[in-house]
Amino acid sequence: MSKKFLLAPVLAVFALSASPAMAADVAKGEARVTMIFDHPLPSVPGKSLRGVLVEYGPGGSSPSHTHASSAFITATVIAGAVRSRINDRPAKVFHVGESFVEMPGDHHGVSANASDVEPSRLLAVFVVDTDDTELTTPDHP
Repeated sequence: MSKKFLLAPVLAVFALSASPAMAADVAKGEARVTMIFDHPLPSVPGKSLRGVLVEYGPGGSSPSHTHASSAFITATVIAGAVRSRINDRPAKVFHVGESFVEMPGDHHGVSANASDVEPSRLLAVFVVDTDDTELTTPDHP
């Protein structure tokens, strides 16, 4: 069974439980990042699991960035489509139910809504050192 089919019920529940206006009220060209959970991992002392909802208005994007050096990240598109480029790999568009991974030290050169008309959202789940307070550092402040 493919990952997309296994994720579909989980994504549907998340999409239904989230406010329908969440991404719609992000302005054109803008992005909003919201921490939605932060849980220490009891079986892995010093590590936490953090969930970040990234919402892009039409044509919205995040500046190029890196994450905390301890961060392992898996990101799943939950609405619309997201264009992403990690390190020197080519940019790729991910659609609802598709995921990508960022390893510690990776550079996220492109993170953007793939549409100039519709909003998009992704859920980024971090496994990170509990003491790390800054999850994202833009290349240019």
